Amino acid sequence: MSAPITQDVHTIPRKLPEGPANLVGMTRDAMRDALIAMGTPEKQAKMRVGQIWQWIYQWGVRDFESMTNLSKAFRAELAENFVIAVPEVVTKQVSEDGTRKYLVQIAGGHEVEVVYIPEDGRGTLCVSSQVGCTLTCSFCHTGTQKLVRNLTAAEIIGQVMVVRDDLDEWPQTGTRTYEARLLSNIVLMGMGEPLYNFENVRDAMKIAMDPEGIQLSRRRITLSTSGVVPEIARTAQEIGCQLAVSFHATTDEVRDTLVPINKRWNIAELLNALREYPKVSNSERITFEYVMLDGVNDSDADAHRLVDLIRGIPAKINLIPFNEWPGAPYKRSSNNRIRAFSEIIYKAGYASPVRKPRGEDIMAACGQLKSATERARKSRKQIEAEAGVTR
Repeated sequence: MSAPITQDVHTIPRKLPEGPANLVGMTRDAMRDALIAMGTPEKQAKMRVGQIWQWIYQWGVRDFESMTNLSKAFRAELAENFVIAVPEVVTKQVSEDGTRKYLVQIAGGHEVEVVYIPEDGRGTLCVSSQVGCTLTCSFCHTGTQKLVRNLTAAEIIGQVMVVRDDLDEWPQTGTRTYEARLLSNIVLMGMGEPLYNFENVRDAMKIAMDPEGIQLSRRRITLSTSGVVPEIARTAQEIGCQLAVSFHATTDEVRDTLVPINKRWNIAELLNALREYPKVSNSERITFEYVMLDGVNDSDADAHRLVDLIRGIPAKINLIPFNEWPGAPYKRSSNNRIRAFSEIIYKAGYASPVRKPRGEDIMAACGQLKSATERARKSRKQIEAEAGVTR
C-alpha cells in the first residue's frame, strides 16, 4: 500500500485580474475598505456597504444602475471601480430525478461542477471549494483529477448565486424574503477538500449566512472534510456550521488506502478532534459519511467497530452506496449487505439512513464530480496503481 497522502501540489500561480475589483466575495470589512479607498467618506462607508450588500445578496442585482437608493454619481463611481461578477455556467444537465448539474467556468478558464438536489421540502446545493482535489481517496472520481488551485470566496459564493439565478429564486425588490426556498441548504461536498482552502470557504459561508443577504442559517450549511484535524477546531470557532466527515473505514489499515490523509491524522486523532466539535460549534451532531464498498469495509465486524469508535459523539451515520464510475477499482455493496450493516448501527442507537444515489445518469452523484475537460478515460489498472490498491 503506497498511496500518497496528498498529491504533489503544483498550483498555477494566481494572477489577479487587472481592472475593476469584484465586490462579490468581499467581506463587509473588505468592501468598506475598498469604498474608502475609492474616496467614499469614512462616516458613510458602513452604510453604503449595507446598501450594496442587500442589492447583491438579497435581491441578486448585478448592475450598479439598478441600485436606486444610491445617487447617480455614486453609482457611476462604483461602475468605474468595481464589477459584480459570478462564475459562468458552461453547461447544465438535468437528471431524470430532477438533480441539476452545472459545469461552471472560473478565472483562468478552469471548470468546476456544482450539483443541485431537490427533495421534499428542501433543496440542497453541493458546492465545490477547489479545482480538482489535493486528496487521493481511491474510491473517488474527483480525486483522480489533480489539484489546480483553490477557489476564491467569490467563486465559492458565486456558485450559490448562479444556481439561484437558474432557479429564478431572487425575490422581487422590497418583498418579504422568508418564503419556502428552492435552495435551502448548502453542502461543501463538491470538488476539493474545503479545509485546505479554509479562509475562502469561511468568508463565502459568512456571506451565505449574513442576515441581510442570502440568509441561510448555519444549521443549513454542512462542511464535509476527509479529516484535516488542525482545521476542525477553527471550523467550529469561525464558521460554526454542521460538520460531516468522510470516514469510510474502521481500521487505520483500510482507511490509509481509502482516505490516505489518514496516514497524517489517523482515526484516533480524528475522533479526538470530533469529540470537541459539537461543544464549540453548538451543532447538534456530526455526520459520519461511510461509502459502502463490496468486500472492503462492509462486514458486520466493521459495523460493530464503527459503533464502538464513535461512542460518546452525538452522531448520525450516512451510508452511501458506492457510485461507480468508469474504471473505478471498487464495486458497490449489495442491498442486503447495506441493510444488514445499517441494522447493526440502528440497533446501537444511531440514525443510519442509506443515501439514495441522485443524478447517477448525469455523473452527478457523490464522488463522481470531475471537470468535463478532465474526463479522459483511464484504464482500471492505471487507476488502481495510482490509488495504491493491490489485488
